[in-house]
Amino acid sequence: MLGVAVATALYIVKREEHPASVLLEMVCFVFLYAAVYENFATLVGWYGYGRSLVMVFNVPLSVPVVEYLVVWATLRLASRMEMPDWSKPFVAGLSGVLFDFTLDPLAIRQVFSTAEGTIGRWSWFPGPGDVTLYAEPVYNFSGWVLLCGYAAAYLLLGRWWHRRSGYRPLVGYLYPVLAMLLALGTMVSPLSRFLLWLEPLLGRGSVGEWIMLAIHVAVPALLLALVWRGRMKDRLSWRDDWPLLVILVGAPLVHLAFTLAGGYWDVLWLVAASTALIGGMVIALFAWSTHAPLPARHRAASRPGHRDPGIVE
Repeated sequence: MLGVAVATALYIVKREEHPASVLLEMVCFVFLYAAVYENFATLVGWYGYGRSLVMVFNVPLSVPVVEYLVVWATLRLASRMEMPDWSKPFVAGLSGVLFDFTLDPLAIRQVFSTAEGTIGRWSWFPGPGDVTLYAEPVYNFSGWVLLCGYAAAYLLLGRWWHRRSGYRPLVGYLYPVLAMLLALGTMVSPLSRFLLWLEPLLGRGSVGEWIMLAIHVAVPALLLALVWRGRMKDRLSWRDDWPLLVILVGAPLVHLAFTLAGGYWDVLWLVAASTALIGGMVIALFAWSTHAPLPARHRAASRPGHRDPGIVE
């Protein structure tokens, strides 16, 4: 995914209206938010990663990078859809958990014998009371909802501030830093424990984990039905918007291919179903946008080559 990240960065430079701010979003997400939280998780013994070519302390660089790519791609998709900003973090969370369903069940089964011993790509160390799904705590899947959703919420607020300032350079350089620090603070706050397992009503390892996971999947789907209703602001192009297809469709298909190649039949249904859901929704959105009527004020912006700020007015 590091190659995809480089290609996406070049795309951002070419196509985003304010590329410096968006690239800074990526850097701050990776190094001030996701990598910090992921390293914290390894230090307290929740899970561990195998060694990779490029590491951020205990975490492969590709891990926080792919998490940002999912958020960026989802927000860019949502910027073409006629829906309120407040609903978009929920959609980003849904993308995160569906993407995670294609990745994590595969990653924890990729265990290899090397000269240094047996090494796993990613290993969970569940506690005796943890509720698990294929050897992974249920709350970890909800954790992707929070990780992506918090980031999307604060980035949207930052982009709104940048726009309201008249796109002042100082604000453009400041908001990604503040947004990711706020996201990190929220991630470790009591709010997260409520959203993961309904604390203080229920605790870790309880049925609350299953309840919250179901809510995190159902609520964004309901919001899409209620607040979007198929309305588009701009068209999506199969050629010009290729990173969105690579990230949200191509990567899950690669995970599915590795699941099949590795013979991980126990998790195949979950990886396949999640790949079909996230990939099918994105492809359907691209196809629908080709024919969906656009508001008059947005028709000019749908021309090929248009630089899209990715920010809803």
